[in-house]
Amino acid sequence: MSRREARLAAQTAAQTDAEPAAASTESPFAWQLEGRAPRERRKKRSFKGLWVTLIIVAILGGLGGTAYGIFQPQVAKLIASFEPNDYKGSGSGSVVVTINSGDIGSDIATTLQKAGVTKTFTAFYSLLLAQNPAPVFQPGAYKLAKGMSAQAALTALENPASKVSAKAVIPEGTAETGVLAILAKATKLPLADLQAAAANVSSYGVPVEAKTLEGFLFPATYEFTPGTSAQVVIKTLVDRSFTALDAAGVAPADRWKTVVLASLVQREAGLAPDYPKVSRVFLNRLAIGMLLQSDATVAYGTGHTNIVTTTNAERSDASNPYNTYVHPGLPPGPISNPGDLAINAALHPADGTWLYFVTWNLKTGETIFSTTIAEHNAAVAKWQQWMKDNPGYGG
Repeated sequence: MSRREARLAAQTAAQTDAEPAAASTESPFAWQLEGRAPRERRKKRSFKGLWVTLIIVAILGGLGGTAYGIFQPQVAKLIASFEPNDYKGSGSGSVVVTINSGDIGSDIATTLQKAGVTKTFTAFYSLLLAQNPAPVFQPGAYKLAKGMSAQAALTALENPASKVSAKAVIPEGTAETGVLAILAKATKLPLADLQAAAANVSSYGVPVEAKTLEGFLFPATYEFTPGTSAQVVIKTLVDRSFTALDAAGVAPADRWKTVVLASLVQREAGLAPDYPKVSRVFLNRLAIGMLLQSDATVAYGTGHTNIVTTTNAERSDASNPYNTYVHPGLPPGPISNPGDLAINAALHPADGTWLYFVTWNLKTGETIFSTTIAEHNAAVAKWQQWMKDNPGYGG
């Protein structure tokens, strides 16, 4: 048989397979009359395509290697057309896929197919096109399985539980050393990598006065995609601090002094209503050239960033540049990372003549504000008595 004859035979066989059901005299509802199930009827017909494929393969095989080489791509395509383009079920194992910001449906379909999640691009993409309303995917990493049906993959991507992220919760007032430790634990990044990234201070756009990133690692809850670099993690926090300062109306030129004052307020204030009052005390003292006498600044200078109490020796140590019992004015830099409340308090202090304050109840945060030294001494005595009644309280 010539090549032309073989081609005609193949076309004839394909046409026979493609003849419409109308050529048959059998009613399309015959299965109902004869008591046959539609599934049985479809099963019977499904073998037709397979036989056509086998006949074509047999014909080409009989023509020898040359003819088979010519028609092999067409035959492979025809055979593939009878195979399902989708997996069944929810798959097995696990694989993490990432949806990037800006990805559209075709991008996601390609990602899933390349990762072995879905069998074909078409299986997932055609399913997406059939959805109304169209799904909205959140950028991030998702834990899926290999060999999932398109529907199973779509369901998983729409399930928040499938999203993989590293959550870091930074409390307000946490110092840089504490922030980096929290980030290391949450992201599984080596602490040394985060420290090295944070040491490159000038690369993040902070004020030129900054020698560290203290004060510009904004306290909030963050979610990082696995694999995020240390530099990107740090930049995320710094950029978030700029966002907060901009929202509060702080001009870039005023960021430094605002953050320094806010960091003191954050560490010294207890209850939310006291934040503007604490800010006013510091500003009143600065206005008259009075020492700030902040235990929080002294403690920070000694490396104790988690407490605000100090000793007599520490308060008299002039070698500590953060000792505001000795050195006038604000400390040389922020002593914590302030949140929105402290930033707003630094910008909008309460009205008052107070020059002193003491948090006398360290459990409740209750604070007494005083204008005269006599009033303050009485408040200090109240605090001292509370401390005697609560021995061992860290403060």
